[in-house]
Amino acid sequence: MSDATGDAGTAAERAALRRVRRWLRVFVVCLVPSGLTAFPLESETRWLADLAAGPGAPVTDRLPALLEWIEKVRDGVAETNARHPFLAYGTDGPAFAHLVIAAAFLGPLKDPARNVWVIRRAVLACAGIIPLALVCGPLRGIPPYWSLVDMSFGVVGVVPLLIVLRALRPLVERAESRPAPAVG
Repeated sequence: MSDATGDAGTAAERAALRRVRRWLRVFVVCLVPSGLTAFPLESETRWLADLAAGPGAPVTDRLPALLEWIEKVRDGVAETNARHPFLAYGTDGPAFAHLVIAAAFLGPLKDPARNVWVIRRAVLACAGIIPLALVCGPLRGIPPYWSLVDMSFGVVGVVPLLIVLRALRPLVERAESRPAPAVG
């Protein structure tokens, strides 16, 4: 069995690779729906508003400002789609980007040590969500509590990636210490 270390590796290395791949799958499995759900925004915001305002919904009684925000978003998406449907294309790009990023993880799933750069870039992307939400949220009239929700995606997303990087550290160091194969 060949793995990212270039040989059969020790039992500990094989266990580390299994753990790394498991966490990478978790990350990808969360990333794909996150991208796919950005396409049908009108039906999703309608569903969310109905759920939040339904009988016995805790949002209605305990968090009226949140319910008001959800309804405002639902109405804004519906009105925009009715009058200017081309603006929805602006959310299609980021949705597609989520799917492309998920596909980029095929390399790390196959050979995590060699493709550790993909994981490191994803950590930077998760960190970048925080200043984006802090700067652009207020510019776009997003309530502070919703910016916290947006930032939580970066905070939650970085957790499996940091676990992966820590588990990969000895494998990457070992791979980097080996001489490069002769070419030609």
